[in-house]
Amino acid sequence: MKIVLDTSIIIAILMNESDKQGIIKATKGAEIFAPASFPWEIGNAFSAMFKRKRISLTQAQQAFKIYEMIPIQLVDISISDAMKTSNEYNIHAYDAYILECAKKLHYPLMSLDEQLIVKANQMKIKVIELKKEK
Repeated sequence: MKIVLDTSIIIAILMNESDKQGIIKATKGAEIFAPASFPWEIGNAFSAMFKRKRISLTQAQQAFKIYEMIPIQLVDISISDAMKTSNEYNIHAYDAYILECAKKLHYPLMSLDEQLIVKANQMKIKVIELKKEK
C-alpha cells in the first residue's frame, strides 16, 4: 500500500499520542509519501508546541531525529496548483501541499485533521480513516 501522510500523523507518533498504535498498525508495510515541505511542517508543528509550553527544544530535537529515521519519500508538488487549491478551498498552503501530493500521486491520504479530511473528500481524494483511540 502507498499512502500520503499529513503532519498530524507524524506528530501523533513522535509525541506518543493516543492514536500512535493505530497509526503504526495502519501504516505497517506501507510506502509513505509526503510533499517536499514536510520537514519544515514538522518544525513548524514543534514551534507551535514551544509557544504552548508543550515541548522543550531538547525534546523537539530528539523527536526530529526519530522523524528522520522514518522512511518517507518526499515529493515535489506544483506550488501554482497548491495556491489554486489553497484559494479554492480556503485553506493554508501547507494543507494544500498535502492535498496536492495525494492528488498528484493518486494515493490515499491519512490524517488526524478533521478539516483536512473534509477538504480531501471534497477534492475526491481517498482518505484512510483511523479509528479514534480513547
